[in-house]
Amino acid sequence: MSAASDFQSNEALLLRVQQGDEMAREQVYENNVGLLYMVMERFKNTLYDYEDLFQVGSIGLLKAIDKFDFSFEVRFSTYAVPLIVGEIKKFLRDDGAIKIQRGLKEKYGKIRWGKEKLSAELQREPNINELAAALNMAKEEIVTVMEACQPPAYIYDVLSPSADKKPLVLLDTLSHDKQNDILEKLALKEALERLSPREQQVLIRRFFQDESQTVVAQALGISQVQISRIEKAALLKLKNYL
Repeated sequence: MSAASDFQSNEALLLRVQQGDEMAREQVYENNVGLLYMVMERFKNTLYDYEDLFQVGSIGLLKAIDKFDFSFEVRFSTYAVPLIVGEIKKFLRDDGAIKIQRGLKEKYGKIRWGKEKLSAELQREPNINELAAALNMAKEEIVTVMEACQPPAYIYDVLSPSADKKPLVLLDTLSHDKQNDILEKLALKEALERLSPREQQVLIRRFFQDESQTVVAQALGISQVQISRIEKAALLKLKNYL
């Protein structure tokens, strides 16, 4: 099946999904399960079972199927991949796979305690100057610790899980142009990570750092002809991945 017909098939099925067709939902999942295997390559060196992470990624894929918005004017894979990655990263974060230094955790606990104590005394939220004075800490240190200990936000994190309204996710708060920009950058990042280190290096230097093939060749110690070949092959792979 060609990329164009595959896109049309997905589009037709997704329209049926939005009309409540469960069979179409299952078919979209089966058609795109390859995205899970692609994403799983990024997490194959973790301590978790492949099957466990696959199940978590499946949740992300199903969310993408249910939430897909045609107004974004992007391919389903472009929309789904960051959601799958986000779901797995969220699982790793919540399960403690993303570690914070013990010293920072202790300072963060002290800051939270001081903030709650001052809030009770002042009957309002203390400002950073008041908090710094009460804890005998530099304002910069307080900000650094609080930033380091905040859980990372993902574009599909729910902001308002109201029972009577459709859940609002972080992506919904952005303009469509900004949404498309984020999704395109994430898709490009995913595709670049599938290239070899040498291919990544050449493309980054050529198109992100605006260096000529001659300059790149000198930096990498190979000929300009070799750079040209690597560049062409990498661009072809990137086009197919995207």
